[in-house]
Amino acid sequence: MKITKEQIQSHGLKLDEYKKIKNFLGREANLLELGIFSAMWNEHCSYKSSKIHLKKLPTKNKIVIQGPGENAGVIDIGDDDAIIFKIESHNHPSFIEPYQGAATGVGGILRDVFTMGARPIALMNSIHFGSPDNKKTQNLLNGVVSGIGGYGNSVGIPTVGGETKFNSTYNENILVNAMAIGHAKKNKIFYSKAKGINKPVVYVGSKTGRDGIHGATMASAEFDENSEEKKPTVQVGDPFTEKLLLEACLELMKKNSIISIQDMGAAGLTSSSIEMASKGKLGIELDLDKVPCREKNMTPYEMMLSESQERMLIILDDKKENEAKKIFDKWDLDFVVIGKTTDTNKLVLNFNNKKVADIPITALADEAPQYDRKWKKFKVKKNDFKIKELKKIKTDKALFKILSSPDHSNKSWITDQFDQVVMCDTIQKSGGDAAVVRVHKKEKAISISVDSSANYCVADPRTGGKQIICENWRNLISVGSKPLAVTNCLNFGNPEKPEVMGEFVECIEGMKEACEFLDYPVVSGNVSFYNETNSKSIFPTPVIGGVGIFDNLNRIIDMKTKKTGNIIIVVGKTFGHLTRSSFLKEIYSINDGPPPEINLTNEKNNGLSVLNLIKNNLVLSCHDVSSGGILVALAEMSIASMLGLKITKPKKFSDFNEYFFAEDQGRYLLEIEKNNLEKIEKMLKKDNTFYEVVAEVQNDIFEIDKTLSIKTEELYKCNNQWFNKFNAVN
Repeated sequence: MKITKEQIQSHGLKLDEYKKIKNFLGREANLLELGIFSAMWNEHCSYKSSKIHLKKLPTKNKIVIQGPGENAGVIDIGDDDAIIFKIESHNHPSFIEPYQGAATGVGGILRDVFTMGARPIALMNSIHFGSPDNKKTQNLLNGVVSGIGGYGNSVGIPTVGGETKFNSTYNENILVNAMAIGHAKKNKIFYSKAKGINKPVVYVGSKTGRDGIHGATMASAEFDENSEEKKPTVQVGDPFTEKLLLEACLELMKKNSIISIQDMGAAGLTSSSIEMASKGKLGIELDLDKVPCREKNMTPYEMMLSESQERMLIILDDKKENEAKKIFDKWDLDFVVIGKTTDTNKLVLNFNNKKVADIPITALADEAPQYDRKWKKFKVKKNDFKIKELKKIKTDKALFKILSSPDHSNKSWITDQFDQVVMCDTIQKSGGDAAVVRVHKKEKAISISVDSSANYCVADPRTGGKQIICENWRNLISVGSKPLAVTNCLNFGNPEKPEVMGEFVECIEGMKEACEFLDYPVVSGNVSFYNETNSKSIFPTPVIGGVGIFDNLNRIIDMKTKKTGNIIIVVGKTFGHLTRSSFLKEIYSINDGPPPEINLTNEKNNGLSVLNLIKNNLVLSCHDVSSGGILVALAEMSIASMLGLKITKPKKFSDFNEYFFAEDQGRYLLEIEKNNLEKIEKMLKKDNTFYEVVAEVQNDIFEIDKTLSIKTEELYKCNNQWFNKFNAVN
């Protein structure tokens, strides 16, 4: 039967791509083979529009054990310990079916981590929703938060933090990015590269159903008004089975019987089998009659493209089959030998005693299309903004409006639905600059932060790319840890549009520059394109997940001010940059102009200076200055401790708001004891690091001379009111 033009297009392939497929096969493809090519050649699996640019990112240094190309990145944290981590998107499924989309996003990223031999120790997330006024926002928010909590809580992994943001750009295309972090021993890390001929290929975990078919293809296409019809492409998760699979895999990994192992994630059995064979330069032959199915009369097409959850593919030492099967029988999971490795370099599928597919592995993997798409250089708008031309607003009113805005309001309504302390190793949970998790039974801990930069990236992708790397770096330093490495999830619109591709390319360039300068390598990640509906794209939204290390558990700090009489200094200069600021957006509904500049020399110097002060036990609390500026950051420190502050008026600024709400980068607020100021000043001068005193800690009044005077309790109420009102109204 000849494949039709309509079938090719419905599988997300271009007509010229199908011509290449026919050349590889030397004949027409059948429908099963077309589906397999569709799965492996889509954007989600092949990175065909992004790979050429992703190669620019720095991915190596002395602590990197495994960079991009495996299920997750691996870094060395000393003492034969490794941290394995990755962040991925589940945007399209979560918009169509928010609970299951978010839940299976968590399940998938957990499998990426424990596939490599790590026990997951923490989860993070970055979730973006449309305007609070949009009729869909509350239902999507409730469904996504419930899905994240329902899966993570049930499988017993703490969700220790993340971020939640709102903007109308996400009205028809929300973002749900999930990050998982695991701990492993350096000598017990498992990879997906197949080795050996005639080795058994073993299917383990749940049975295969019809859920999630074409999920990866759906994630590589724009939405339209008929997106609700795509619900069958959303996977259905079972966290309790995931827990069993996790324990069974980790138990088997102790037996030295696994040759390679791969999660059945996007594109299911298709991608897992092909990736293993491709990396090992081998062939693989599967008998689809043996695939455990939970539904009757499933076709080879459905089996190969199903994205049913909680499944793994293992290539096993053939002498260890019986021992391995006993483990999976004990955990009440399927364990079936469904095929073998071969020397043919082909994917061969058999069903009902017939060969139903015969495809060269290289055609599916190495020869997948790679495009150097046309891209348009971004033109940054000039800064013609003048604060003097705006109607004056009192500082206290501006502060209250920002603190009560959706993006800055307290997110405890969300985080209270997540179990943050299960496993008993959470030292610092959500609400601060970074979460802190102890390495089990060790006197060491890691810090974790997730950050995004859409507002800056849409104004200048290159600067926005640099900024979000630096913001993540600052957050890890602010809790006293040394930043080690990052994972990224790059959420953009349609790459076939030159302006969108330009945003992506320049964002990558900015990230590259910052990562290289800070020695902050990218070890894993994900690209999510086609985040648009009816040709309207989201803002370019790079999400960064960073991991840091503490050399001493006694040096972990937070943002809570500690004692009256202490002073607060700001490290880093304030120039008064207000364009793209929360101040202009929330007070004047102005969101225009360029973002603040990034000076990487100052960024690195300021961060290392702060870290040095923390290591010398001279810092009692710390908070980085980011969205909202110094006054918002000071208010967050007061709210965290319920102590007040007496804030110093700036001398060089005639307009206090220009100083207090500016979003200049590379700044930190440090609480110190007065009698240490002279010592700290000498250390900062030696490092050529600027600082100035901005406040003194006092009992319960937050004040700036006669400009502002408010009880800290009122700040707390203001910061906590938005979510309560939002849920009551909706």
